[in-house]
Amino acid sequence: MRDAYGEALLELGASNPEVVVLGADTTGSLKSGVFSSKFPQRFFNIGIAEQNLVAVAAGMALAGKVAYAGTYAIFVPGKCVDQIRNNIAYPFLNVKIVCSHGGISVGPDGASHQQVEDIAIMRSIPRMSVVVPADAVSTKATVKAIASIPGPFYVRLTRPTTNVVYDDGFDYGRGEAKVVLDGSDVAVFACGIMVPEAVKAAESLKARGVSAAVIDLHTIKPIDSKTIVHFAKKCGRVVTAEEHNVMGGMGSAVAEVLGEEAPTPMKRVGVMDTFGESGEAPELLIKYGLTSNQIEAAASLLASSPGLAVESAHRGRQTEGGSNH
Repeated sequence: MRDAYGEALLELGASNPEVVVLGADTTGSLKSGVFSSKFPQRFFNIGIAEQNLVAVAAGMALAGKVAYAGTYAIFVPGKCVDQIRNNIAYPFLNVKIVCSHGGISVGPDGASHQQVEDIAIMRSIPRMSVVVPADAVSTKATVKAIASIPGPFYVRLTRPTTNVVYDDGFDYGRGEAKVVLDGSDVAVFACGIMVPEAVKAAESLKARGVSAAVIDLHTIKPIDSKTIVHFAKKCGRVVTAEEHNVMGGMGSAVAEVLGEEAPTPMKRVGVMDTFGESGEAPELLIKYGLTSNQIEAAASLLASSPGLAVESAHRGRQTEGGSNH
């Protein structure tokens, strides 16, 4: 994802002279530093001063620039929420905050560097769009697309290399979820590195006779309520999967939609309201239940409930008779 971010910035720099890139002494790790090799006068390393990073990006946007500002996820939403709220979101400025190292897959750096609250923080700020790409392909497409979409964005990337989900390319649409796999028994809504895990779970479930839909809910705000409601009604069961605290994240956003528009039995897969610890990324993902196994288990638990089976059958008869509309 980080390599894709650097590539996207280079292409944007060549096509849009108003694009500027800002970093906070992590530009080498984020790969945003490659921008400086071709566009040194439009590249600014602010140093280890994240609140200043956000404020300077706001100033650039006020001057008519499209400002891409980024560092590690742990250093921005928590430390800079006041500057983000008042300097960027409130005046609706064209600042794109792109942060890497989201979630617990940062690994050995431990809990102090593992960000599992950022989605909750950022989606609660008015006028802020929140995006969590699933792979390098969607990361590059997203970073490029948001340059022409007015207003502030928070784009959350992860550190590890991820499996490619979109071999055939990706067209970013703000607030438009992507249906990766169709299905009829359970709908799995996922974001970030949990999308390929959801695909694995769906393949395993298929072998057991369970048809699972996988929906990449890459844009958590504005959320695609229409697609969520459609698959909730179609499948009758919902699982959410995210590399984030289950409190306030993507799963909570889906639950909010369903609670108001289509109450549906659901299970959330994510970090269970705890801090992480030091360890290799694969070990941590297993320990904290962020794998295809947990997604499959949650889907199986819903699908095996006799009460839900009766409810699903009743829903199907309603749809056939037209009374659901």
